[in-house]
Amino acid sequence: MATMQQVADRAGVSIATVSFVVNGTKYVTPATTDRVKAAMRELKFRGNVVARALASRRTRIIALLFPTTGNRFSPTTSEFFMSAAQRASERGYHLVLWPVDPAGDDLDDLVSGGLVDGVILMEVRMDDPRVAVLTDLEVPFTLIGRTRDSAGLPFVDIDFETTIVDSVDHLTALGHRRFGLVLEDIEGTPMAGYAPHLRAESTFRELVAERGLAGTVVYAGAGSEGGRGAAEALLTADPELSAVLVMKDDSAGGLLVGLFDAGRRVPEDVSVLSIASSAANADQHYPRLSTMLAPGRELGTRAADALIEQLDGTSADLPHFLLPCTLRTAESTAAAPAR
Repeated sequence: MATMQQVADRAGVSIATVSFVVNGTKYVTPATTDRVKAAMRELKFRGNVVARALASRRTRIIALLFPTTGNRFSPTTSEFFMSAAQRASERGYHLVLWPVDPAGDDLDDLVSGGLVDGVILMEVRMDDPRVAVLTDLEVPFTLIGRTRDSAGLPFVDIDFETTIVDSVDHLTALGHRRFGLVLEDIEGTPMAGYAPHLRAESTFRELVAERGLAGTVVYAGAGSEGGRGAAEALLTADPELSAVLVMKDDSAGGLLVGLFDAGRRVPEDVSVLSIASSAANADQHYPRLSTMLAPGRELGTRAADALIEQLDGTSADLPHFLLPCTLRTAESTAAAPAR
């Protein structure tokens, strides 16, 4: 097996420079890093992660914690993960996706065993028990999401409050006055209290009341069938409904079918706006969904930066980043029908 000195000789650099590249302990210019990595590949050099961890007492591995319950891995979640992994790699860390129990009962094994230096926590609930566990274990962490009171916690999150306001603003500008909101039915499940849903629902209810609009909230079951049921429930509650916000990717198609089955054309009779989703998901439907696009890549990048800056001691500030979704209009929204 090639040695570090052989890699240094091949790349034309010092052995210290090779060590900096291998361990990620000091900045090395991209051009020099590329030369060192090319030499490592040519000589089939493999750094010993375990040996480095023992020497430095750090593994340079961070974990993205994801709940084991339900089918919660959406295209937006994939964007979070891939962008966080890319940024971690750029900064000399490895990121792994680690499924965890929603109650956090298995976190002690992950953290106390020294397997990771820190964690990024996803799918945060208002009163998330995993936050208390991580705090007690004194492990560095960053949230993608917010608890009920996140003032003293490091977080990056979608600004759901602003996103709902912007969504209603867009649709009221088109003349809509009777709204529906479709959310996932998670009562009685381990994900009960999921913060994005509660924040979206609370903002929606307050906004329609404040503006004198009609607003109906329904909770959809899983998949396409859940979307069909949501359409039926909405129209039963408000037959004059003309605009729907749907915050549930796997049920959006069923919602469109349910509206069609009830004799409602989209967007001529009912406009549909997808919330905190992706362009890829929106384009799978007919008509293509107008969407409040989730800032998935930027959230993942900011979360990785926030955690790594804690680990490296390069920032004393507590990160608090709120990023609203951005509107992409397509064929599912239009002017409200004349009544």
